[in-house]
Amino acid sequence: MKRSKAKTIQIFLPDGNPRGVKIAGVTNRTVQAILIPRNLLKTVKDRSEVDNVSLYFLFGNNEEETRTEAYIGEAEVGYERLKQHHSSKDFWKVAVLVVTNNIQNQFTKADVKFLEHLAYKEAVSAGRYAINQTLPTNPFIPEWRQEDLFDIFETISLLLGTLGYPIFESFRGNTEEVLEDDEELFYCTRRDTEAFGKWTDDGFVIYKGSKMSSSALPGFENKLEKHNEKIENFLQEGILGKENGRYIFMKDQPFPTPSAASTFVLQSASNGWTDWKDKSGKTLDELKRKQL
Repeated sequence: MKRSKAKTIQIFLPDGNPRGVKIAGVTNRTVQAILIPRNLLKTVKDRSEVDNVSLYFLFGNNEEETRTEAYIGEAEVGYERLKQHHSSKDFWKVAVLVVTNNIQNQFTKADVKFLEHLAYKEAVSAGRYAINQTLPTNPFIPEWRQEDLFDIFETISLLLGTLGYPIFESFRGNTEEVLEDDEELFYCTRRDTEAFGKWTDDGFVIYKGSKMSSSALPGFENKLEKHNEKIENFLQEGILGKENGRYIFMKDQPFPTPSAASTFVLQSASNGWTDWKDKSGKTLDELKRKQL
């Protein structure tokens, strides 16, 4: 019998504020993820959970707000480390502390160092966030304990995604290669554009390898300054590169709407619901809006 992957996740709001501190856990698991908005850091200082050995994540936006940044670390006392980062790091808006709620089975320093190293590698591989640090060291951990920690890591990934920070999930889900027969793939080929991507939970994601139109159309001048700023930011972040005089996507990149995505690659005004089409020529509008 095929088993369901359904999970029960409990989220406790200590102050009753749905936009405040959240403590999330999976039924029958000892791992907890504590989400702490930066402006509410002081409110958790007396909670026992934040005094434990912790893995932690800091999330925020870069100065141009083109991409979410993340920092991954470990600490013997979670709250004290967050206090240090409150004084020394500007970018973050939210912290997530990962601890265990079992007094007899707390994380060791080696445990969280191993998880930090694993989390860094998986986050970089996923490519969803700009990781704001260098590769952490990988400590020696006995094989039996590594298996425990891999299992714990899956729970951490689930909790982070539930709290709105799917740092270990790529924009393509479990599929790294783009399959030409993928029915969910849409193309934008107006003018000399060669772009392709998917409409997802993250917005419309333009995939690596997509090529932008070679030039902006007349009439786009009123948006050109901001458009060129975004191109420059994407070049600096390695999201865009240049090939034979044209901009090409070097990484998958989400846009908030289909029209924002098509306008960017076409370098002209665009209705993404009609400019994005599947391989048979049906528009995104026909397939995703009119069929509701």
